Amino acid sequence: MAQPAFEDIVADFDFLEDWEDRYRYVIDHGKAMQALDDALKVPSTKVDGCASQVWLHPRIESGVFSFEGDSDAMIVRGLISVLRALYNGLPVAEVPSVDAGGELARLGLNDHLSAQRSNGLRAMIERIRLVAAEEAQS
Repeated sequence: MAQPAFEDIVADFDFLEDWEDRYRYVIDHGKAMQALDDALKVPSTKVDGCASQVWLHPRIESGVFSFEGDSDAMIVRGLISVLRALYNGLPVAEVPSVDAGGELARLGLNDHLSAQRSNGLRAMIERIRLVAAEEAQS
């Protein structure tokens, strides 16, 4: 079972039947997300493998994982928001074991994102897992 915030997104997606409405929903989530401070948009937070500019800034406090993120593309900002709902608040040791592909499949995103967006989404997930795995080992 995913985080409650992600379950809310799943429920909203079930309610929205049209993919244009679902895209708009994801974009609106991205618009509502606070922008990442420009000082954090540095090479070490930039995610390679994305068609657009993407930055993820992870934080681990008291063993709990969270991250902020930003992108120059509104749909990608929305995808970052979806990933935040999936991962934020988890114990850092649990982050690498999240079946992100399976959880995101519940939204049907894989069938409706371009190949470039899907690759970028995988790159973001891989960065999240890597950071969490490194922290869990230290």
